[in-house]
Amino acid sequence: MDTTLLIILGVVGVIAFAVIGIYNSLVVLKNKVDEGWADIDTQLKRRYDLIPNMVETVKGYAKHENKTFENVTKARNAAMNAGNPEEKARAENMLTDTLKTLFAVAENYPELKANQNFMDLQATLREIEEHIQLSRRYYNATVRDFNTKIEVFPNNLIAGMLGFSKREYFEIEREEERENVKVSFNDDSKNTKK
Repeated sequence: MDTTLLIILGVVGVIAFAVIGIYNSLVVLKNKVDEGWADIDTQLKRRYDLIPNMVETVKGYAKHENKTFENVTKARNAAMNAGNPEEKARAENMLTDTLKTLFAVAENYPELKANQNFMDLQATLREIEEHIQLSRRYYNATVRDFNTKIEVFPNNLIAGMLGFSKREYFEIEREEERENVKVSFNDDSKNTKK
């Protein structure tokens, strides 16, 4: 009887250690996913903070483009208020489209393209877009690892009981939106007829 009790206690101990190990590894991956999302959120906030400056700079040169400015502002507000990664991705796609329109407007104003403040804003936006892309890659990789971890056996049995659920990727839906916002302008000398 003592041997049976020891075997039962040994099996329970092994199961308990396995559950603790799985739980701890899931917590580590969950924290990496949260960290990845925080990085994306930080870069998106930097972009949101930059957009009003860009709009004001363009407004100084293109006062009659109010519809474009309103659309950029609406898209920025929608992106700032989006919740989960799927909603955020949709809102970011809209914002990217409106920023493309803003830059298309700027193309029509050579003085604006030569403005040092606008060029600095362009460079900052380009840098932010690169950081967003890197943050998105890291986040999606950690989401992939986390989702895989909670789907494999025996983790899937334990993950559900402990409240772990799949996370959403931060993806861009359409192919043309997979590109960063274009912030470079053509050289005017190339566009003039000789």
